[in-house]
Amino acid sequence: MYFLYFALALLLTLIATPLVKKLAIAWGVVDQPDHRKVHTRIMPRLGGLAIYISFAICFFLFVPITKEALGIFIGGTIIVITGALDDKYQLSPKAKMFGQLIAAMIVVYMGLRVEFINLPFEGQVYFKWLSIPITIFWLVGVTNAVNLIDGLDGLAAGVSGIAIAATMVMAFLMGNTLAILLSVILLGSVIGFLFYNFHPAKIFMGDTGALFLGFNLAALSILGFKQLTVIAFLVPILILGVPLSDTFFAIIRRIVNKKPISEPDKNHLHHCLLGMGLSHRGAVLVIYMISALFALSAVLFSQSTLWGAAIIIGAVLILLELGSEVIGLVGKKNRPLLRMARIIRWRYRLVNRSWK
Repeated sequence: MYFLYFALALLLTLIATPLVKKLAIAWGVVDQPDHRKVHTRIMPRLGGLAIYISFAICFFLFVPITKEALGIFIGGTIIVITGALDDKYQLSPKAKMFGQLIAAMIVVYMGLRVEFINLPFEGQVYFKWLSIPITIFWLVGVTNAVNLIDGLDGLAAGVSGIAIAATMVMAFLMGNTLAILLSVILLGSVIGFLFYNFHPAKIFMGDTGALFLGFNLAALSILGFKQLTVIAFLVPILILGVPLSDTFFAIIRRIVNKKPISEPDKNHLHHCLLGMGLSHRGAVLVIYMISALFALSAVLFSQSTLWGAAIIIGAVLILLELGSEVIGLVGKKNRPLLRMARIIRWRYRLVNRSWK
């Protein structure tokens, strides 16, 4: 049954995307190339509207209309309107943030929030009134993190699809029917769009799609993991590892370089991979691989013992830092692990020479 829901969502997106493309061109909702962007020709935006249309139809056909589900849908609709207005009129950051905050507050009002965390051994920590700002911060943060990685053909859609698939697997393991249904129809909608969005793209999802996917990923992670242990609460962070880590390193990079955090640059993960000589498609596939590794580590992490989970987190953090230094996400001068490795190797050579 779930496969049929997935197939219908995919089919609806395949049908809706060419129509949305014509609409975007007629309305003049197009993306102009500039020094920060990789594409070199005018491209229609608004592709996220096709994902939303497919998701909305399947939502009302298959999803039980609970208060939490309705909150996610209404919030997602506000996000789509905000994204579409931005794609057309280039809204100010404050106006975009206002739309995101309204959407997040609706989700919270409808009852979806992180209310407490179960401790690893026994007991619980209740957030009480703090559950509201924590939930809003998570929703808005993930929404913008996914939007930040939308820089190459198929990148945001593919990474979001992998994260949605991982969330779906976790929902199956926990028997969370609502999270499964929402993940299945969202995944079908995203994959349908990828047929038009993978390199060379025929249409971009724009902020309409990137914000919508980020918002739904954030909401799904709360829906699926809001009552897990404090250790397992790291699962959604691992699932969303690529957009969250790229955002984290962007903030660190701007602080180190003494630039405003909100100032855009051309040093995100996909930019760095292109700078290393990878092709457009090659860079996207590498990021897909990284995202899949994050997703796999999240599933393994959720099924591990406390010590096993600690080992996985430690390995992920070391590999994340090492990878960021090799790629140059923070900068060529900020590479402490690589510097330490060079020092150890240099001392090892000295010791060997002295023995000889």
